[in-house]
Amino acid sequence: MTEALTIRSLTTIAELEDVRALESRVWGEEEATPVHQTLTAVKNGGLVLGAFLDEKLIGFQYSFPGFDGNCVYLCSHILAVDPAYRSMGIGAKLKHAQRQESKKKGYSYISWTYDPLESANGYLNIGKLGAVCSTYIENCYGDMNDPLNADLPSDRFVVEWASTEDTKRAQPLYTPDQIMDASLIQWTLTDQGFPSVTDIDERWLDHDVVSVAIPSAFQQMKEVSPSLALDWRMRTRRVFQTCFAKGFQVTDFMKYPESIAPVHFYILTKKEVQK
Repeated sequence: MTEALTIRSLTTIAELEDVRALESRVWGEEEATPVHQTLTAVKNGGLVLGAFLDEKLIGFQYSFPGFDGNCVYLCSHILAVDPAYRSMGIGAKLKHAQRQESKKKGYSYISWTYDPLESANGYLNIGKLGAVCSTYIENCYGDMNDPLNADLPSDRFVVEWASTEDTKRAQPLYTPDQIMDASLIQWTLTDQGFPSVTDIDERWLDHDVVSVAIPSAFQQMKEVSPSLALDWRMRTRRVFQTCFAKGFQVTDFMKYPESIAPVHFYILTKKEVQK
């Protein structure tokens, strides 16, 4: 089906109204970005991309210019896909189209935030796209009441993704067993089948490569055991902040089959040993 997918820039009020309607379906009416804001962004160096199947808008990406004190970059604010079309690789296609447009516009890199405990986003952003992260923001957006974020601090990774495509990172050699053994977070299974943190093993911080376990089904955990989800939020917050302070950077993401473990792993490497 995705062979018929088309992605194009959206610039008209009518197109951006359709974007707002889709955003409302995904995030809720109160969270939808006003059209006057997206319209202003696209007229001033920003970008709204739409993904279409048979001329039906099924996904979009919205970004605007940012400045880090040294250079102008593209700040990627929202990516959403119609729930009926999830798990079809549409998000990745939108990101690659965004990268192409970012390069055309002269941006050196793209930056965005996401919840580090959302494993699907970690796999896409870090594992597939190759973005990197060394910044963690506590409660980045304050209290959020949409279904995905309610009742937890809105902690976020800030990732960076080079606009050029010839930036494949050289990764240290490691096996799945080594990554599991090198996890700073140790865990055990609860009676409900969710992982629960038992210990934080900081001895691995003396190594050049470490891993950090996160739940593979964080949203389901939130629904069944909100207190356990909050514990994961606070424990991983401490671990990532400690790693970043010691010069580590998130450079990869490893998924495990549910039959092996109910966790996936971020892989972090020391910046000075990266090639």
